[in-house]
Amino acid sequence: MAANLAKAFDLAFGHPRGKVGELGGRVMAKTGAKAEAHAVEVAAPAPQEVVLVVGHGPGVGLRLVGEQAIKAIGVDPSSIMLDEARTRCADLIATGRVELREGTAARTGQPPASVDVVVSVDNLQLWENRAASFHELARVLRPGGRLVVSVRRWRLPVSEFDLMVEAETAGFVDVRTSLQHYGGLQPPVVLLLASTPA
Repeated sequence: MAANLAKAFDLAFGHPRGKVGELGGRVMAKTGAKAEAHAVEVAAPAPQEVVLVVGHGPGVGLRLVGEQAIKAIGVDPSSIMLDEARTRCADLIATGRVELREGTAARTGQPPASVDVVVSVDNLQLWENRAASFHELARVLRPGGRLVVSVRRWRLPVSEFDLMVEAETAGFVDVRTSLQHYGGLQPPVVLLLASTPA
């Protein structure tokens, strides 16, 4: 029973596939909206900046970024989530403000020093190799670039301290975490902020 539940959960939210993944996308769009909006607010993309959104899911935060930055590049490994984001951001894709690619935190497909900001909401727990992912994100950020990672605390695979050490080991500076509460039944969220050396 527990194995079947874990499999269904993974199909809906971990590695969305099929009809269950489509349903998961709709749930993610509703339940993650506050965390997405807060992460984008903290990232504060300027109109001339290029922002990489890692694991964009149904595209809620990606759309917010695309409305503010000159370019939002979304990478996600799930074809279901790429389709959801394509629908949600269709007008911004048409104007060139949003671009979608299949990818992961460890495999963004971006050239070195090509983005100003990286935003990742509620998918760090799915990064298969956090060390490689942090190194990749540091590689694609320009000098002085900003990293904003948000993850529900109960999904955090390591302690906040260990997470900070992993980011610092990858070359990030000014690494810090905070605990965010969005009210209601929303679980607390850990927000990790960091930057690349200027």
